[in-house]
Amino acid sequence: MASCLKRLASIRTLSSITGLVRSKSHTRLVENLLAPRLASATTSSDCFSVGQRASKHYSTDPGTTVHPECALNSRLQNDGEVDHQDYLRWGNGGGTFHKTASIDPSAFVEIGAVVHSECAVGAECRIGCGAIIGPTVTIGQSTKIGYNVALANCMVGDFCVIHSGVCIGQDGFGFFVDEQGNMVKKPQTLNVRIENHVEIGANTCIDRGSWRDTVVGEHTKIDNLVQIGHNVVIGRSCIICGQVGVAGSVTIGDYVTFGGRVGIRDHVNIASKVRLAANSCVTKDISEPGDYGGFPAIPIRDWRRQIAIHRQSLKSTNSLA
Repeated sequence: MASCLKRLASIRTLSSITGLVRSKSHTRLVENLLAPRLASATTSSDCFSVGQRASKHYSTDPGTTVHPECALNSRLQNDGEVDHQDYLRWGNGGGTFHKTASIDPSAFVEIGAVVHSECAVGAECRIGCGAIIGPTVTIGQSTKIGYNVALANCMVGDFCVIHSGVCIGQDGFGFFVDEQGNMVKKPQTLNVRIENHVEIGANTCIDRGSWRDTVVGEHTKIDNLVQIGHNVVIGRSCIICGQVGVAGSVTIGDYVTFGGRVGIRDHVNIASKVRLAANSCVTKDISEPGDYGGFPAIPIRDWRRQIAIHRQSLKSTNSLA
């Protein structure tokens, strides 16, 4: 009986046999991918095993140093096609950049940030960890990009500050119903233009345009958690407080101030030097400068008068009861 148990214990289970076959096939795949460039590396003292970090690097091209494990993973994921060799390490900060990007030597690209192809980064810029600068994005001089910022399809001016978590240049929210009753996405193919000396608060989103560029004028300051829809044009020196929502194709003049949680309907025009009280909602054009409030937004004196009349009516009703 004991001998039979020993024989049964020596027999591999189906799962272990499957794992062995997979490991052997994986080994052959690795050998085919690495040969002949990495053959010497895997057989020399520089070889590495699973769960270990390689202590040395190898160079595939003059002036380019690549970690062997990174090269292996890239080849396995892309069926042997290397598509990450065009990305290099930026010396000032340790970030990653595409070889076609144009970056001023004084710019600081922090480790973990990625600058994609054909970007232009000006002098004295600072790009924080986790930031993604998409293809063809332009960033002016002395601009600061915070952590985990995503920039695409946009141009950012000089001396701007973009705080952590901001997303600029993504598609706007535009759909229509076709003849079959299906919801179809409208093309969003244009850009966002951020002019000089603009500051954008954390987790704000600015959509790219569909029929005209989305524009934020110079010296405009935007608070946290603001949504700016596609095709919106904002003038210079505006102040937009937190949780404001601006729907698509709105035109805003210069020196406009929005209090917190203001809502703007789509295709509305707002004149220069307009101030909107918090929680107001603009449902039609505002053509005269001044202070406005309420839902819908009306001149501030009329709004306050309405509130006073409402209070008086409530008091009279309570007294009669």
